[in-house]
Amino acid sequence: MTQTPEQTQSIATPAVLVDLDVVKRNIARFQTYANQIGMAVRPHIKTHKLPQVALMQLKAGAVGITCQKISEAESMVAVDDRLNDVLITYNIVGAEKLAHLRDLAGKVRLTVVADNAVVIDGLAAAFEDAPTPLRVLVECNTGADRCGVATPQDAAALARRIANAAGLHFAGLMTYPPANGAAQVQAFMTQAKALIMANGLAVEVISSGGTPSMMQAGDAPVATEYRPGTYAYNDRSLVARGVCGWDDCALTVLATVVSVPSSNRAIIDAGSKALTSDLLGLTGYGHVLGRPDIVIDQLSEEHGRLISTGPIGLAVGDRLRVVPNHACVVSNLFDAVHVLEGGKPAAIWPVVARGKVT
Repeated sequence: MTQTPEQTQSIATPAVLVDLDVVKRNIARFQTYANQIGMAVRPHIKTHKLPQVALMQLKAGAVGITCQKISEAESMVAVDDRLNDVLITYNIVGAEKLAHLRDLAGKVRLTVVADNAVVIDGLAAAFEDAPTPLRVLVECNTGADRCGVATPQDAAALARRIANAAGLHFAGLMTYPPANGAAQVQAFMTQAKALIMANGLAVEVISSGGTPSMMQAGDAPVATEYRPGTYAYNDRSLVARGVCGWDDCALTVLATVVSVPSSNRAIIDAGSKALTSDLLGLTGYGHVLGRPDIVIDQLSEEHGRLISTGPIGLAVGDRLRVVPNHACVVSNLFDAVHVLEGGKPAAIWPVVARGKVT
């Protein structure tokens, strides 16, 4: 759907529109592929932050959800007790967070990650007298150079530390690889798994992820589960990578033209507080549906500047839909999203996990 639905004229802008028909299609596409290759799906909810969409993902066949922060998980679990299998893919540090984690573990089947001894020792202190050991995955760096142990040998050493810690259960390995990094995942995880099993430990889960390469998940068959996030919505960065098309982008920002100060320039009421300043290697700050000639070349907090190589052909009051560069950030900028079904407004859903960054 590339045109601005007439039925959205009453929605105050800037606003986020989420096309549920596209969301369902996106979810089904990857779930079907994962079923074919025999890999579990554990979607990352940081993209949508909505329990309604998480439940759609579970209904389609997902085994649980992935969250990035404890407060994000807490907010989702509080809404619906069917969201009861949670992986938090972030090193957890600090007494207050560990107290929240201990409480959360009493409500769901909880798994966390760690890539260093300090985090493991903190988890052990918090869970040493827990009725059920906390499941912990060792995070591994397979090329993205963010978090993660550097070598399979380091992974095996941390696995032993977890297994020997009171209150903890070593459950496996986790990685967030770079795009097109399946070969690195396969090599690293195969070696790490062998070393760990040689120490008498089981490797129950090997968790990988990343929407850009999700349709190549089968190229790393050592993984047992995959964690796509942005796939539910898609965005301009994924279109640029060739992962999807504009019709696969479920989230758009509805904006109004508020000024046309010259023949090739217009201003919309969506700036960095609505569209995100993330570039992700792109030029410009979003794609105006139906107007490939327009570039959003500049954002201030409340203004987005549109320019065109020819006459821009816009008038004050015109409404546009913009596919943002990065959908995940936009979800965190709005209190609620306007849900469309059949091209028509169907509901307004509060973004339950918005601002949950601790």
